[in-house]
Amino acid sequence: MRMVRVAVLAVIAVAIGGTAYVYRDEVAQKLGVGAFASAADKGGGASPAASAQPQGRRGRLNPGGPVPVVVTKVAKKPLPIVIEAVGTVQAIASIQIKSRIDSQIMKVNVEEGALVKEGEVLFELDARTLKAQLGQIEAQIRKDQAQVAQAKRDVSRYEELLAKNAGTVVNRDTAQTTLKAAEAQLEADEANKASIATQITYTEIRAPVSGRIGSISSKAGTVVRVGDNTATSALATINQVDPIYVAFAVPQVFLPEIRAAMAKGEVKVVALIDENRKQAGSIAFIENTVDALTGTVTAKARIGNATEGLWPGQFVKVEIVLGIEPEAISVPAPAIQLGPQGPYLFVVKDGVAELRNVVVKRTQAGESVIGKGLEGGEQVVVDGQLRLVNGANVVIRPGAPEPSSTAAAPPRG
Repeated sequence: MRMVRVAVLAVIAVAIGGTAYVYRDEVAQKLGVGAFASAADKGGGASPAASAQPQGRRGRLNPGGPVPVVVTKVAKKPLPIVIEAVGTVQAIASIQIKSRIDSQIMKVNVEEGALVKEGEVLFELDARTLKAQLGQIEAQIRKDQAQVAQAKRDVSRYEELLAKNAGTVVNRDTAQTTLKAAEAQLEADEANKASIATQITYTEIRAPVSGRIGSISSKAGTVVRVGDNTATSALATINQVDPIYVAFAVPQVFLPEIRAAMAKGEVKVVALIDENRKQAGSIAFIENTVDALTGTVTAKARIGNATEGLWPGQFVKVEIVLGIEPEAISVPAPAIQLGPQGPYLFVVKDGVAELRNVVVKRTQAGESVIGKGLEGGEQVVVDGQLRLVNGANVVIRPGAPEPSSTAAAPPRG
């Protein structure tokens, strides 16, 4: 019985396979694969890689026709020579306010976070003891002055007696010694007075620079001591914010260009706070060493900050303007492609795309400045180049209109 069943199933399978082979065209048409089969038969067995190749990669033999591209005409124009970097805003001066004498805070004349001016009284300390000492020393000075005056009269009197042979040399010399001692005591007391007067000035703590004050750790009634080295020993901290520093690091390859520009005059630096706000200044100095770990050199720009758009500790984009290149050849940055031999682009001549290797000097504000490989007046593909190969036929289609102001864009700031 088992052998009979196997024989019957085999006969049925052969019958179904034969029927499918006879009616294969109708089955293929219903399944939607007839066009594919016909194309394969007509193509003489073309490889799947050739079928999958984009039409634009086939160059002049592309059966799909020319590749539509958008081009722009290259023109020579003046462009700023700009180096971009990331900077950190730093206060030119950050000064901790501390007491120079042991005393008690009597009054705080400033609010936390206030903008203060140089010389403004911030804190008042207890000065009563020092003023009393000052009065005492002033009285002592008056006494010394009286003694000096008496000693001078004695010397004059002994001089007259000695001239009349009525006095002795010993008495005159004693009077002169007494005068010199009184004058020395007067000088010592006057120096003591100056010392106490100086200490009294310490009871009025003034702002050493104009700037923004931070948190005030000590309030009225707090006893402050000179020997206190704790974290709260500083009464407050003042940051000078106008002008302000922006520190940035640039690769060492730009160091000769920056130094050469500084030798000619001020080098402009623009700090970009955001897309709509920017502040300009100039390089103040360059550090005297190159960081061996990063291969960069740090520089600082001094920038006016009257509006306080820049804040200490803030990160900003920085543009260093080294000058103006009068006849720069530039193309939109998307036109540049990267290949095994470096940057390249496509130039259109007589409806044919030509692959051109170029040297890119720098990229700024969406434009790549070309140093070698391109001439003014040539047409460069800016859209559609991903479908191109060297020698491909192209058709130019219109693109977005270019703003006329880009022809001679001034440096930012």
